[in-house]
Amino acid sequence: MKVYRRYRNALRARQALDEAVAWRRRSLLRAGFPPDLASDLATDVRLDLHAVLQLVDRGCPPELAIRILEPLPSEMGS
Repeated sequence: MKVYRRYRNALRARQALDEAVAWRRRSLLRAGFPPDLASDLATDVRLDLHAVLQLVDRGCPPELAIRILEPLPSEMGS
């Protein structure tokens, strides 16, 4: 029974993650991001989605918004 509960909890956690990624992708697509870029960014937990969307709402092109907010090399562990 414990194994089943662990499996069920892991499955629920995975479903929640999948739903969050799908929501992030839809948000990026609505903001005008190309589909491939939206898919890549939706899974990047380093990306502050709300900050990116605010820049785009203010007229910043999507690709530039990403460049502005991407982590510095020192923040990436390099």
